[in-house]
Amino acid sequence: MRTVYCGQVTSEYEGQEIDLVGWVNRRRDLGGVIFIDLRDREGIVQVVFDPDREDSFAIANTLRNEFCVKLRGKVRPRPQGQINKDMITGKIEVLGLELEILNRSAPVPLDSNQENSEELRLKYRYIDLRRPEMTQRLMFRSKVTSFIRRYMDDHGFLDIETPILTKATPEGARDYLVPSRTNRGKFFALPQSPQLFKQLLMVAGMDRYYQIVKCFRDEDLRADRQPEFTQVDIETSFMTSEEVREVTEALLRNLFNQLLNVELGDFPIMTWHEAMRLYGSDKPDLRNPMQFIDVADLLKDVEFKVFAGPANDPKGRVAMLCVPGGAQLSRKQLDEYTKYIGKYGAKGMAWMKINDVNAGAEGVQSPVAKFLTTEIIESLIKRANAQSGDILLFGADSYNVVCDAIGALRLKVGEDLGLVEQCWKPLWVVDFPMFEEADGRLWAMHHPFTAPIPGVTAQQLRENPANVLSNAYDVVLNGFEIGGGSVRIHQQEMQSAAFEVLGISEEEAQDKFGFLLQALQFGAPPHAGLALGLDRLVMLMTGAANIREVMAFPKTTTAGCPLTDAPSVANPEVLKELGIAVTVKDNNDA
Repeated sequence: MRTVYCGQVTSEYEGQEIDLVGWVNRRRDLGGVIFIDLRDREGIVQVVFDPDREDSFAIANTLRNEFCVKLRGKVRPRPQGQINKDMITGKIEVLGLELEILNRSAPVPLDSNQENSEELRLKYRYIDLRRPEMTQRLMFRSKVTSFIRRYMDDHGFLDIETPILTKATPEGARDYLVPSRTNRGKFFALPQSPQLFKQLLMVAGMDRYYQIVKCFRDEDLRADRQPEFTQVDIETSFMTSEEVREVTEALLRNLFNQLLNVELGDFPIMTWHEAMRLYGSDKPDLRNPMQFIDVADLLKDVEFKVFAGPANDPKGRVAMLCVPGGAQLSRKQLDEYTKYIGKYGAKGMAWMKINDVNAGAEGVQSPVAKFLTTEIIESLIKRANAQSGDILLFGADSYNVVCDAIGALRLKVGEDLGLVEQCWKPLWVVDFPMFEEADGRLWAMHHPFTAPIPGVTAQQLRENPANVLSNAYDVVLNGFEIGGGSVRIHQQEMQSAAFEVLGISEEEAQDKFGFLLQALQFGAPPHAGLALGLDRLVMLMTGAANIREVMAFPKTTTAGCPLTDAPSVANPEVLKELGIAVTVKDNNDA
């Protein structure tokens, strides 16, 4: 039905008659001449209808926004003074010769001239996706997935599908369960990731596997999370963690170079402990120049208990940020920052403005200065390498609260004061603790099949688990974790030790992971892998505000779908057939 896409009509088509199809983006009647902007996925072209052609002109006079039309026209140059240099098609226009309305449109419930609510946009998503911005994002996403497939194929990886209906296994979030009609009272689970199956593929000898796969997690949502999301899943045999990182890094460098003309360069490597020490985060945004400065050793003997308490607590931390030019911040702004970090558990925020660095303690302004000696104040200034006009912001609390609160403050202040460099800053974070403590017990920081760093024995793991580092790695870009993986445990003795540390009995292990444990007994090779978050990666590459903006049909932050009104109430007959009784009618009525 078409000769060319609307957005691809350029001067090379001058003098030719072409067929176009698409939607009316805008209609203008300028004193007897009708202009329409015709739109398809590739862009917009201007079409002119002259009253000399009575039939097509009469039809054009009835057009409204979002009518779906087909037309034939002749390409000609735009008159001088009407060229639009911001459009690919801006040097030409199409003289409409024939026009057919393929389908009329009811009044559109979305207003293209104003910001519509996200709820409304998702309810009429098929209309929202017609917007050039949304169309371009989905087209870009398609280019990303096509590039990844070609790259992985060219490097010997096999694209292998894994099951969607599977067994519930603990992977850090709640499972979505699917009842079985043929096995009443039993449930499948939707996979949180293909983790166990890709390990089985390594046992099967498929030594280089990848899959662009849907994953499902029933968890609280944020801007960069969805109940169903897509990841680029990778697993390899006979490759070290360094080799897995090399393959992944090369993939990302080539992807950014080909699609964005961006050179990422080599990715720096930072240990988890270094990331937490300098940034309070295991996904640091390196575009922000500020770093944590630990000062507990300077404040252990002060009378100010807000500082002295955490400074003398082995599980506490006292750290400060030196904000360049931050002395300009008003008391009102500082109070707002104090309120902001309260969301992360901080009880307050101390500050010290450096008005004149050469005046030492006399040159500072701070509500806590009266609790500190001149020597301590000058030591703080020296350690921060502060200059006149800077401000020191302090966090003093438990280690985790300081990391979370001051880490968040670092990002916010950096954005507010324009300190964040506009560029791309990737890095690898490695050597994570193998376990983390919560609720009085140890939990796997990644998953129970993550191997310790080379050289750690099963006995050492049993004897000192809290100090064992895992052979795990995350790839971080501009403060977002875009992927993570690890070397897997492939030997029975080490796996048994890991389960013992986690308090998983032999019976529980067999119940939850029996099929994998059995497979590891049959000559399982050393293997390692990684998964990239496709939605998050595309979000960053397109500059979108959240991952919903790069997904065709996402859910809301309450995991609902306004378009289809899902989730919905099930048919009672279906529930009866499944052997399920619903005891809760809605969120408020049990």
